[in-house]
Amino acid sequence: MNYISFDFETTDINQSEQLVALLSEQGFEGFEETDQYLKAFVKEDDFSETAFKAIEALFPSLIFKKTIVENINWNKQWEESFEPVMVKNFVAIRAAFHQPITQVEYEIVITPKMSFGTGHHATTHLMIEQMQQLDFAGKKVLDFGTGTGVLAILAEKLGAAKIMAIDNDEWSITNAKENILQNNCTKIVIEQHDAIPVDEKYDIILANINLNVIAAGLRVISSVSNTACNILFSGFLKEDETNLQANIKEVGLRYISTLQRADWITIKAIKL
Repeated sequence: MNYISFDFETTDINQSEQLVALLSEQGFEGFEETDQYLKAFVKEDDFSETAFKAIEALFPSLIFKKTIVENINWNKQWEESFEPVMVKNFVAIRAAFHQPITQVEYEIVITPKMSFGTGHHATTHLMIEQMQQLDFAGKKVLDFGTGTGVLAILAEKLGAAKIMAIDNDEWSITNAKENILQNNCTKIVIEQHDAIPVDEKYDIILANINLNVIAAGLRVISSVSNTACNILFSGFLKEDETNLQANIKEVGLRYISTLQRADWITIKAIKL
C-alpha cells in the first residue's frame, strides 16, 4: 500500500502540535518533527482531500509539499530518521542501530516501522509518564491498541505478571511481535482483535487509541476491570476531557487525574 507524505514548513512548535493533533484525527499515522518542519504520513486509501482542505484552511500561510511514497521507501525513511526518545530519566526508546542509553531506569529497543507508538507522539509520552506512578508488580495488564508494543514491553519491565496486548491492525501485530522478542519479553500475549475480549479481567488497563474507540469501548473496559483497576486513557485532545469524564462516571469508573502535553491529554481512572 502506498502512503502520502506531507512536508510542512512550520513557524513554531504550537503550529506543529496543532497540526499533529488535527491530522491524527484524520488517520495520519507517522510524524517527524524538527524546529522548522513537520513530516506527516497517511495511507493513501485513508486520505480525505475534503478533510485535509478543512485543516489547511485553518492555517492560511501554511506551506507544504505532498508526495506519494511506496511502503518500503516509507519504512526506510522512517528507520533512517528515527531518533531515540527519552521520557525524563525513566525510559529511553531507541532502535537497534542506536548506541545503548544507560542513564535511564528502563531501555526499550524497537524496530521503527509504520506502527503508531514509538514514543515521539505526545500520547505515548504521556502514557509512559503515568505508568511511572503505578505499581505493576504481579499485576495482570491489558494493552488496548498496542501499536508497536512499547507500553506492553514497559509493563513487563515494571514487573507485570501477565500482559494481554491487542490491536486491530495486522501490521501493528507483526511489528509488536518483533519488538517483544527483541526486548526478551516472555509475559506478553499479543493477539489481533477489533474489540476487547471479555473472558478475562485486569488490574491495569492501558488504552492509548483514539476518542471514538475509547468511547465505544468504555462499558467493556469497565466490565473487564477488577475492583481498584487503574485505567489510563489517551489518544485525544484537551477539548474532549469534559465529555470523556462524564462517560467514565456513567460506566462505574472514577476519574482520578489528567496529564497534558501540548494539546493532548492522558486521563487516569479507577474501577469502583
